[in-house]
Amino acid sequence: MMKPEEPKNKVSFLDENKSQDPKKQKALLDKKWVFPAIYMTVAVCVLGMAWWYQSSKQDVTRTNSPDVDTVLPVEEVPTDNLQQISLPVTSDPTVIKSMDFYDANATDKAKESALVKYADTYWPHTGIDFARKNGKSFDVVASASGKVVRVEKNPVLGELVEIKHENGLTTIYQSLSNVQVALNQAVVKGDILAQAGQNQFEKNEGIHLHFEVRKNNQALNPNEYVK
Repeated sequence: MMKPEEPKNKVSFLDENKSQDPKKQKALLDKKWVFPAIYMTVAVCVLGMAWWYQSSKQDVTRTNSPDVDTVLPVEEVPTDNLQQISLPVTSDPTVIKSMDFYDANATDKAKESALVKYADTYWPHTGIDFARKNGKSFDVVASASGKVVRVEKNPVLGELVEIKHENGLTTIYQSLSNVQVALNQAVVKGDILAQAGQNQFEKNEGIHLHFEVRKNNQALNPNEYVK
């Protein structure tokens, strides 16, 4: 069997290098644009590697983040024509506000005090926390009449209850204990829902209630609705 012919114009790597004029190579290196071009190429490679490393670190942080369905970025939502609601606690002077809502327009000091540290990340506080001065539990009540649309035990946020109201708002009560309502149950403003408890997300808060007001699943500032 005949072997296929090799291309007649084939040139080896060594032959090609020998054919180059050493004087031309030196002249090329003497040109002013050569070294800046090499420097720019190296710089682009280094920046590209740094960007990749930073992106990989952010991906690791996201895997340790709380459920995005319950901890969302705070966004401004129009508050016109939305019905006011009541405090989610009974009239007890020993129960006070222990952490406020994160307001992007507040002072730096106020914003700093409304950050929650969890999984090595600082999260804007999407509600208002209430606690008793003596650290003991207290009754958590419905801030407005509505229907219970969620009752669950979350490993990070603790026991929680969510109520949907006719005015388009939903209220969420987290860090609970001894929940006394069930899914699809109708409640009236002032009904006892549970007792204040603890959770992992705000572990340093101890026994407390985390209260949120939402519309279209976006966190609103409860201070603008609570009487």
